[in-house]
Amino acid sequence: MTAYRFFTSLAHPVALRLPPETAHRLTVRTLSILPPPHPDADDPRLAVNVLGLDFPNPLGLAAGFDKNGEAVDAVLRLGFGFTEVGTVTPHPQPGNPRPRLFRLRHDRAVINRYGFNSAGSAMVHRRLAARTATQGLVAVNIGANKNSEDRIGDYVAGIATFADVADIFVVNISSPNTPGLRDLQRRQDLNDLLEAVLAARDAAPRRVPLVVKIAPDLTLDELDSIIEVCQARRIDGLAISNTTLSRPENLVDHEIAKQHGGLSGRPLFHLSTWLLAQAYLRAEGAFALIGIGGIEDAATAFAKIEAGADLIELYSALVYKGAGLVANIKDGLVQHLNAAGFDRLAAARGRTATDWAAGKITTADIQFRKLV
Repeated sequence: MTAYRFFTSLAHPVALRLPPETAHRLTVRTLSILPPPHPDADDPRLAVNVLGLDFPNPLGLAAGFDKNGEAVDAVLRLGFGFTEVGTVTPHPQPGNPRPRLFRLRHDRAVINRYGFNSAGSAMVHRRLAARTATQGLVAVNIGANKNSEDRIGDYVAGIATFADVADIFVVNISSPNTPGLRDLQRRQDLNDLLEAVLAARDAAPRRVPLVVKIAPDLTLDELDSIIEVCQARRIDGLAISNTTLSRPENLVDHEIAKQHGGLSGRPLFHLSTWLLAQAYLRAEGAFALIGIGGIEDAATAFAKIEAGADLIELYSALVYKGAGLVANIKDGLVQHLNAAGFDRLAAARGRTATDWAAGKITTADIQFRKLV
């Protein structure tokens, strides 16, 4: 056992006993000073070519973990195919008061109301520009400052700042913890935003694919409007989804569930996957899709791909299962490919989207299909 694996085998149980935000900071700090060894090469069947980029595997670390770009290369060495930094705001801001992160242990879920706590774009850019590693894909998730008088201007500033270091831009208009931010998902507001950020992107020396991250709490009419605008503006991808303000009736940790903020983890899986399938059927291949929400093993990861995802991201499950989850999911994806008789992940993409959209598949169905 390497020193890193020995340390993490001890640290993970300890972290679960610490206050959630303290544990989060400790984990990021540990990765920044004690990076893991390089992972084994991925099975070539897991490779994905999308957004004009080559991913060694489809699994990414979602935004919210490495908010300020402190552990990018260490995260990639955990075995992720890519990692997402942020959300980053133009100016530093503290976010909402503590406590603002809560574990729902029995539900394998998390509620956060961080509110875009950020070191600011200048600091994050310096860290990304100082990277010595040349491998690994990095998405930068950009947002607006809470008290900004020009939110569109904040997103444009983010594009201009990170154009030389980002492999992917993720435009976050769906956090529930910044008042009024989700209004940018409305048709005219979204159109105006995309017009501005795409112009900034296209004016940069290098073309970086641009993805829009949306909320899971949308009506189908709202989803239709978003997709129509995104198709018209020819964005590169849609990320589905952010955290939810809803609270499923079957949550066990009732008292903690009363906390304000966005819910992620296992309870988000069905809602986010249903919306992903709806988007897959509506977009008709116009742009790539990133599936996020409730991925906790190979079965849920493969289900996202079958529902229409090109790429997938996780975060909350790491809280409960630790860093070994990354390798377990990749190994399990290979087993699912073998069982289905596919030679690549793209062959499975979207094959259950119609059933998901029609409500014919449930989370329970996925649990019965587990191979690992």
